[in-house]
Amino acid sequence: MTGGMALKNARGTFDVVITPVQPADDAAPDAPCRMLLAKTFHGDLTGTAAGEMLATMSPERSGAYVALDRVRGVIDGREGGFTLVHRGLMDRGAQELLITIVPGSGAGALAGIAGVFHLTIEDGVHRYDLEYSLPTS
Repeated sequence: MTGGMALKNARGTFDVVITPVQPADDAAPDAPCRMLLAKTFHGDLTGTAAGEMLATMSPERSGAYVALDRVRGVIDGREGGFTLVHRGLMDRGAQELLITIVPGSGAGALAGIAGVFHLTIEDGVHRYDLEYSLPTS
């Protein structure tokens, strides 16, 4: 994060609906799968997100996914939006995931937001811890 901005945390849960997109008739059998994402956030971040994901997986449980989500909502009383970029890798079940706010994507009262979105899934519940900074208003 850049100098002078204190890090804050927004924590809560979210619901996600993943809708597979039918591949084109001429798509290769091993082409990445495309999915639409719709999320609803609860907790310190309230709002929604819409996005798209591309994913691939081998029978050995190795693969990858990339995604972009446009979040619209309220954090700490400030309303606006920002974009998240996801990069996930799986190597025979071992996972590595990085989700960050796209620099310069903040809008409205969330202009200038920067940070990292930490995701955990426990018992089917998606939990987030958004570690972020915002310019003082």
